[in-house]
Amino acid sequence: MTQQSDNTVVGLLLRQHTEIRNLFSTVEKSTGKARDEAFDRLRHLLAVHETAEEEIVHPFARRTIGNGERIIDARLKEEKSAKELLQELEKSGTGSPEFDSLFERLHKAVESHAEQEERLEFPELADKATAQQLKGMQAAVKAAEAVAPTHPHPGTESAAKNLALGPMAAVMDRTRDAIRKAMS
Repeated sequence: MTQQSDNTVVGLLLRQHTEIRNLFSTVEKSTGKARDEAFDRLRHLLAVHETAEEEIVHPFARRTIGNGERIIDARLKEEKSAKELLQELEKSGTGSPEFDSLFERLHKAVESHAEQEERLEFPELADKATAQQLKGMQAAVKAAEAVAPTHPHPGTESAAKNLALGPMAAVMDRTRDAIRKAMS
């Protein structure tokens, strides 16, 4: 497997998986305002990370890797389920009685999803794509994340849906984030 420190899309995604794992741990260990802030960072990273994968990485992998259709369809199904859980957690808030059990379910789902990507998708991607493609996808993922929605939007797990609905959702999400930040 490609090293996490490499300067390609695979290295970027692996580094983000590590950051996501660390944020899960931070949320689990935190309370009060610190927990709210850690959950907000986790929610934001998950939202932009998955959007960029859906727009850039998965379409390429679908066309390029062995069993691409089957592998990517399974990842998109997992992403939709995780977005639904994340949306439910966001609505309930970190102080709600159901937060811990829902958060545990999300953590397990996201970890399983990441492991599947790391085992089935990323090694094949690193093997099948040229160095130029891998670096180009890294730049494209960063650009997609910069304008991606910052909250979960279940049902937009394809490049076409993300590109059609994503810009409006991103504007709404970023406006909502700015208002919340100004009011706190």
